[in-house]
Amino acid sequence: LSVHVELVSSLSDGSICIKANAQSCGECIQVSEICGWCTDEKFLSEGESKSARCDDVTYLKKKDCKNIEDPRGSTEITQNKDVTVRNKDGNVKLKPEEITQIQPQKLKVTLRSGEPQTFDLKFKRAEDYPIDLYYLMDLSFSMKDDLENVKNLGTDLMREMREITSDFRIGFGSFVEKTVMPYISTTPARLINPCSNNENCTSPFSYKNVLKLTSNGDRFNQLVSQQQISGNLDSPEGGFDAIMQVAVCEEQIGWRNVTRLLVFSTDAGFHFAGDGKLGGIVLPNDGKCHLENNVYSMSHYYDYPSIAHLVQKLSDHNIQTIFAVTEEFQPVYQELKNLIPKSAVGTLSSNSSNVIKLIIDAYNSLSSEVILENSKLPEGVSISYKAFCKNGVRGTEDNGRKCTNISIGDEVSFKISIESQKCPSGGKPEVITVKPLGFNEEVAIELNFICDCECAKKGEPNSPKCHGGNGIFECGACKCNEGRIGRECECSKDEVRSDDLDANCRKPNSTDICSNNGECLCGTCECKKRENPAEVYSGKYCECDNFNCDRSGNLLCGGHGRCECRKCICDTNYTGNACECSLDESTCLAKNGQLCNGRGKCECGICKCEDPKFQGPTCEVCPTCPGVCTEHKDCVQCRAFGDGEKKEMCQKECSYFNLIKVKDRKDLPQPTDQSFPLTHCKEKDANDCWFYYTYAITKNSTKEVFVVEKLDCPSGPDIIPIVAGVVAGIVLIGLALLLIWKLLMIIHDRREFAKFEKEKMNAKWDTGENPIYKSAVTTVINPKYEGK
Repeated sequence: LSVHVELVSSLSDGSICIKANAQSCGECIQVSEICGWCTDEKFLSEGESKSARCDDVTYLKKKDCKNIEDPRGSTEITQNKDVTVRNKDGNVKLKPEEITQIQPQKLKVTLRSGEPQTFDLKFKRAEDYPIDLYYLMDLSFSMKDDLENVKNLGTDLMREMREITSDFRIGFGSFVEKTVMPYISTTPARLINPCSNNENCTSPFSYKNVLKLTSNGDRFNQLVSQQQISGNLDSPEGGFDAIMQVAVCEEQIGWRNVTRLLVFSTDAGFHFAGDGKLGGIVLPNDGKCHLENNVYSMSHYYDYPSIAHLVQKLSDHNIQTIFAVTEEFQPVYQELKNLIPKSAVGTLSSNSSNVIKLIIDAYNSLSSEVILENSKLPEGVSISYKAFCKNGVRGTEDNGRKCTNISIGDEVSFKISIESQKCPSGGKPEVITVKPLGFNEEVAIELNFICDCECAKKGEPNSPKCHGGNGIFECGACKCNEGRIGRECECSKDEVRSDDLDANCRKPNSTDICSNNGECLCGTCECKKRENPAEVYSGKYCECDNFNCDRSGNLLCGGHGRCECRKCICDTNYTGNACECSLDESTCLAKNGQLCNGRGKCECGICKCEDPKFQGPTCEVCPTCPGVCTEHKDCVQCRAFGDGEKKEMCQKECSYFNLIKVKDRKDLPQPTDQSFPLTHCKEKDANDCWFYYTYAITKNSTKEVFVVEKLDCPSGPDIIPIVAGVVAGIVLIGLALLLIWKLLMIIHDRREFAKFEKEKMNAKWDTGENPIYKSAVTTVINPKYEGK
């Protein structure tokens, strides 16, 4: 049964391969990773289509296929430099490009459709990793007091960042707004000084790169001190134009391939794509560098970038953004942070006095999190992540891309799985990258696709085996040229249904084409496929099948054979039309070791009892028979004790067993003493005496009776104790009655005497008066008299 279940399971999976109707090995292996192609030339039987070569690998082996094409994918690491163990207090100072935080660096992955390939990726934050920080500040008029606090930012921030890294550079840039109406006033006077109230302000500008990234903090302070506030008309600022230029102008800004931080400081909102229409600007931002003399020169020509465009450029250039904004605009920039990976938001005080603490806190927050992202994947390719973070924390699905709470020197790992659902058009190798957001390092993965079988390379074009050169003979079958079909490409599509060819698909003396179980293609029957792939039609005319044989126990061929062309081919030890008859006689053996207990014949592993009163699988059950003990009682009694109903005919009727006498019941044989059935009997004779015996049929069919030689008769009653007991009982009962009567009398007398005493006490006579005397005076009271 277990073998049958396993086969059905595999065939169920194999239906994916069969239903695909693959016509070549390359098509077959693209269906699923479980599909294989049989390259044996003589694998197909008559009536089977070419697509039958494509099936579940397990099932192909069961069909005795010797050569199966089943290519497998693989993963090969081509560059695997260990992550760097670095100490900032050490003597050796490594260049940024010499520091490795991600391992491995390059892989070559070979993909087969449906078969995922998995590899491990390790990430470790290196100590004393270089940092480039660019401070981008809003210089609109409302940020006047903030500028004063930023003027000494360079040296102060240098001092604080030395606690984190010994290799720190800082730069500065500023922005206001696009230099067109209605964002700024374009009157000549306002273009010179956009501020009112006699304030001295500089001309408005879009974005200005004031200081390229440098390790000289004093230079930062000097240049920032020279900056002047400008002004504009509307509240939102053109900060997105500035961020875009900072991201894409790597050379002008001086970015290195290290940790890149962009601090965006403002007290207002922002314009984004589409807002440029207000100034007549409709061209989308091109995402390119347009700095001339460190000033953005195309603000009047290109619209503001969209948020998505900005996210892409920041990610491409590994820039982590810190939004230092006032409390009023916290909600707006929090929403923006959710859209920009590896960004943080800090609350800027009204005069930017807390900017250093904000930058340090934001950097610690950003650097304690690693998030993996991948480049665009080829069509049909998918990637999944599983994270193994600190303290045993694991993440899957969306959380599988990231680990949080990572300190310097901590090592985390990811399990990355890549799967292809189909072979991309062309099947050319593709390269994708996986990298942690905000870091310049990445893993380059070369994807190679298994689009065809290895045997296809040895194919024979225009092979004679394919009907005179109408196809390529590869992988044991013909791969037909365009317009040709058939197992051997023997005819064109135009001839598929001609009457002449149909005649070759009919059995002699029959009008049915392919026995109504197939289709006539090029004069050859292509049999239909069943929903269950284990059920197939076969034969030259599809006249055979392997599922219409006789059944037994609701199982095809009783589960003890295989169905071939509607006839059961039985397994060893089974016979019958449905292989229902077992030739094994072990099931017919009775407990005494006899076939059918000597009362029947064993047919198909089942006893056929000759005596109808016996039943059961081994003819041992007799519901209508008297009990064994009752059946043999009279014969045992007459032979052992010369008594009973068969006493006169004992010699004639009771010699069918061997009688053995024993002295005591404990000497009788027990069921554990022998391997054949044994019955213990206890019977009573006419004198109410019990006799004990056992009845058994030995393995050589000899009947044996062991009997206790002495009857167990009941003894007569003892008269004297009985009489004495009766007399004693009568006397005791009489005495008891007398005592009870006497007790009742005593109680009654005491009650009467007590009653007399009570009456005596109640009788009190007055000795001063004659109780018989009555006075002659009668007093009458008038009821109306009121005493007046």
